[in-house]
Amino acid sequence: MPTLAAGFWSGWVTVVTVVSVIGLFWLVASVYFSRDRSAHVADEVWDDTLREGATPAPLWWFWLIVALLATTVIYLMLYPGLGEYRGLLNWTQGGRLAASRERFEATFGAARERLAQASIADLQLDPAALRAGWHLFNNHCSACHGIEARGQAKLFPNLANDRWQWGGSERDIAQTIALGRLAVMPPWQAALGSDGVTAVAEYVRTLSSGNPPADSEGARLYRTNCIACHGPDGAGLAPLGAPPLKDAEWVYGGSLDDIRASIGGGRNGTMPAFGERLDATQIRLLTAWLMGGAQPMRGQ
Repeated sequence: MPTLAAGFWSGWVTVVTVVSVIGLFWLVASVYFSRDRSAHVADEVWDDTLREGATPAPLWWFWLIVALLATTVIYLMLYPGLGEYRGLLNWTQGGRLAASRERFEATFGAARERLAQASIADLQLDPAALRAGWHLFNNHCSACHGIEARGQAKLFPNLANDRWQWGGSERDIAQTIALGRLAVMPPWQAALGSDGVTAVAEYVRTLSSGNPPADSEGARLYRTNCIACHGPDGAGLAPLGAPPLKDAEWVYGGSLDDIRASIGGGRNGTMPAFGERLDATQIRLLTAWLMGGAQPMRGQ
């Protein structure tokens, strides 16, 4: 059945195209060579200003249209345009793309292989590699993380420091870029109530001081509900994507209201996967640039 449908639409496109070309040629020819000049009324005027024209269209218009129609016929003979007919040149968009890829690999394959095999440390010593990483970030990441890679809008994390929510190793960063991440901070409003959320938020804000009040209500609630993911001292747990809470680095804002919103309503931020947009070499270059401090390279 699918083959029948495909054959029908292929034939339909062919018929419509051929009939359209022939019909256009007939229409143009009839306008120039089959006009009844006796029906023309000279000096006919409407509304005092609109006068009947007596000058025919120039003949070169006809020959121009004929030339364009001839070009159309030649194109349809050489290239695909009549249903499933592939043309005398057997040209396809997929074949053109494959040829472009072959030329790209022939030109840049060796250089890309060298970059793919180089260590992150070696790439960070290569200005051209870092510049390529910066351009990749600018094209694919800066819309969310900002042109300086410092994060923005209390939604997207700062990438210019060494605090990585899902781990800062070469493997962790490359995996984050390729596969994406999904935050799983659950909402605690129902479990803790408004007073409990406020108490935990106030306690969490003191973790960065190094001397949080261990006997407070917020500390008790933290140990009961938060310690499994964020750790007893708020150090976080990278494999779970649970960020550290004691370094005063807040993705969603560090004010009391911001922290209360994170605890009460939860967070479900999504980092999209770029594994289908960027190949392994590009991800490696981007990883090297990020691990090197994510320094913008404008004008280079």
